[in-house]
Amino acid sequence: MTKAFTTGTSAATAPRARTERPPWQERPTVAGRSAKGGAIGGVLAVMLVPLWIVVVTSLSAPDVVNRAGGLVVWPDGLTFQAYREILTDPTVRTALSVSLGVAVIGTALSMVVSVLCAYGLSRPGSPGHRLILVLLIVTMFVGGGLIPTFLVVTGLGGYGQWWALILPSAVSVFNILVLRSFYMKTSGELIDAARMDGAGDWRILWSVVLPTSRAVTAVIALFYAVGYWNSFFNVMLYLPTDSEKWPLQYVLLTYVNRGAGMPGSVNAGFGMAHARTAPLSTQMAVVVLTLVPLLVVYPFVQKHLRTGVLTGAVKG
Repeated sequence: MTKAFTTGTSAATAPRARTERPPWQERPTVAGRSAKGGAIGGVLAVMLVPLWIVVVTSLSAPDVVNRAGGLVVWPDGLTFQAYREILTDPTVRTALSVSLGVAVIGTALSMVVSVLCAYGLSRPGSPGHRLILVLLIVTMFVGGGLIPTFLVVTGLGGYGQWWALILPSAVSVFNILVLRSFYMKTSGELIDAARMDGAGDWRILWSVVLPTSRAVTAVIALFYAVGYWNSFFNVMLYLPTDSEKWPLQYVLLTYVNRGAGMPGSVNAGFGMAHARTAPLSTQMAVVVLTLVPLLVVYPFVQKHLRTGVLTGAVKG
């Protein structure tokens, strides 16, 4: 009797052998695996084929572009002449510097404001935090409009100034709410321990909250950086004539719309018959040039995307 009881107990407490999948999950069929593979392949094709065509066209010689009648799908006679002309063009080099400056300075300013605002709104004892939160949410649904914003910026002397590319879009209420929802779930024990050690709110934010929220901070910084890098509408409003202050995206828009080089640039005649670079190759080269910084930065932030966005959304 005792032996049976011991045997039954040991069998019940023995760890269950590890299997490849949970018992409740059915093994996928061949058709299901094929459908998943086909769907993933289709999505990759939709994303990669246009990028491939853009890169190949930017590296194609004029005669190859002429034979293809436009975009080139298969490489033939590759050349870097379009990139040489672009990188030696003072207008494009200046635009690249402007874009990098706007993206770096704008992202830093937006992150400082968003982190401070989100942390203040996440602390229950902050004075007036509920009223401020309501006012911020209202701005997500009710805006002043384009003309009032233009009048405010120009009234403050922003017309023709670089800061007009940053300050009007420096804060995103959505990003603040995501950060706030994450900060609200920061371990209370860590904050209490820091306060017992004599730390103030600034030290708690820097030494406790930010280190435990690196994922969401990296994701929000990426959102801001991409927004600044891709923005060109503010240029059309506040810097329409000063080409020395144009960012790269607006130069790209000018190239694509006009099909010719910028006025006064070394590529002003690349659309003519004697040009060594096809106009379409130059346009695609500028497109590639605008994509390179994002492709370089994205792999370092990609690991935080799922953790940062989903955690910040669910914890709210």
